[in-house]
Amino acid sequence: MSDFSPTRYIELLQAIQTGGYLLTGFDGAEPAVGTLLLRHDVDMSLEDAIAMAELEHAHGVQATYLLMTRSVFYNLASPAGLSAISRLRELGHWVGHHALHPHVEPTIDPGFDRVMAWHNPQPDYMADAVPGWANAMEPRFTGDFEWTYRSDSNQTWRRGDPLAELAAARFPWLQLLIHPVLWMGSTTGMPTTIDSFLDRDRAARLEHLHEDNLGL
Repeated sequence: MSDFSPTRYIELLQAIQTGGYLLTGFDGAEPAVGTLLLRHDVDMSLEDAIAMAELEHAHGVQATYLLMTRSVFYNLASPAGLSAISRLRELGHWVGHHALHPHVEPTIDPGFDRVMAWHNPQPDYMADAVPGWANAMEPRFTGDFEWTYRSDSNQTWRRGDPLAELAAARFPWLQLLIHPVLWMGSTTGMPTTIDSFLDRDRAARLEHLHEDNLGL
């Protein structure tokens, strides 16, 4: 089983750089040879997204963060949500929409870059084109999957841990999907990882409660 931790993630970033890949956004064009689209679906924790974004910035890496407007875990319209968007942009990252089907909502100030992907998508609409948006799961951005797409979903590399292949520049180009909450707790195994997230989420919510002057 692969390790999932900030230290391991730094090794992954270093492998991208060793392989000589050029980090790009989802600008609508088919990826060129030697490019890498680093994508983050932020399903649960803005705090973990910012922590990962800080690591990437420190290593000169630019990524695309997809944020939810209908999350049960965070509110982008809150001060904390707007601050997270601002910080991601300050760090040089792209900020797009992790949409809950069928709603695509570019309503949060200062707005999204026009890239999206569905949250928990079903095969019948996962790769559908969305007018005015680049869907990260369109065939032009995923290629043949075997050599041009990798995802860490549920801490499982379904086509193998890409670290060695990245360092050796074996991918012609690649979309790499990373979920920050799976890495920033320094845990491996989904039950332990979710427990770690809940502990971090409690700490973050206590901080928000203190900021509301509740006398805790």
